[in-house]
Amino acid sequence: MLGLAAVVAIPAAVALAQVSPRVTLLQAGFGVPVAAVLGLAAVLVARAARRRAQWSIAQPGGGVARMGRVLGLLGLCLATSGTIALGFYELLVRAQ
Repeated sequence: MLGLAAVVAIPAAVALAQVSPRVTLLQAGFGVPVAAVLGLAAVLVARAARRRAQWSIAQPGGGVARMGRVLGLLGLCLATSGTIALGFYELLVRAQ
C-alpha cells in the first residue's frame, strides 16, 4: 500500500491543482516529498517482508514484497523526476 500511495501522490496533487482554484500547480509540488518518503518507506518495508518470507516455509509474501519494492522504487523515481522539474522551474524563474 505504501508503494501504491507513493506512485499516486504526485498525480493526485496535480489533479487537485487542476480541479481546485485554491491550489496552483507549483503548490502541487508538495506532493514530491510525500512521494519520496512513501517510496522510501515502501522499499524498506518490502525489504523486511522479503527477509521474513525467506525464513518462512511456504514463502507466502514473496510476490507481494516484490510488488511493494517495485512500486516503492517507481515512487522514488517519480519523486526524483518531480524534484528535477521543480529545480529547473526555480532556475528558470531566477534567470528572468
